Amino acid sequence: MSRAFSFAALCAGFTLGLMAPAWAGVDEGVAAAKRGDYATARREFRPLAERGDAKAQYHLGVMYSKGEGVPQDNAKALQWWRKAAEQGNAKGQYNLGVTYRYGLGVPQDYTRAVKWYRKAAEQGNAKAQYNLGLMYVIGRGVPEDYTRAVKWYRKAAEQEHVGAQISLGLMYGRMYYGKGLGVPQDYILAFMWFKLAASRYPPGKDRDKVVKYRDIVAARMTPAQISEAQKLAREWRPKK
Repeated sequence: MSRAFSFAALCAGFTLGLMAPAWAGVDEGVAAAKRGDYATARREFRPLAERGDAKAQYHLGVMYSKGEGVPQDNAKALQWWRKAAEQGNAKGQYNLGVTYRYGLGVPQDYTRAVKWYRKAAEQGNAKAQYNLGLMYVIGRGVPEDYTRAVKWYRKAAEQEHVGAQISLGLMYGRMYYGKGLGVPQDYILAFMWFKLAASRYPPGKDRDKVVKYRDIVAARMTPAQISEAQKLAREWRPKK
């Protein structure tokens, strides 16, 4: 083995040795938080977050938001989520959107909420896609626009977001909405989305409500339409 190769191999090994603990630190912090060992989670996340690790910044923000292992502090949660969000962390962007939407530690600002929801939604975050769709429905931070709402609801629904599936069912079924929606009335698709949403819930009030919506739509359908909707639901696969 040449000296040059040996030196290169040594440098590569040294570099990997420096990088591995950072990755392990975030993973160990997440594992500690899941088992309720927040002191260990904090010790893992903080030094990494201070060195600019976006995932650690996001998780440290969650700890401050919930008061897990640290005093509950929305302002500090916002601080860490902003750092993560500005580095492109989708979860940090989504949580920043929630923070501005509800005014948690900052003045309520729907425009900024939409800005951060959109950044996360464009990265495929289903929660952000659903909430961005909702902002278009209620006209907060953006003009009311059912067509765009449907676009984002569908993206979230295709990732098995139950709230988005229910919302699409309501829109296709014209339930609680007037005219001029972003989709034509379609009982088959409404039934399909309600059926998919109901399948995600355990028995209880939430599932009963979705089943009620499904049955209201079914009462307006022919047996052939119901059969087609059930087939679509059986064959549906989420997009990941």
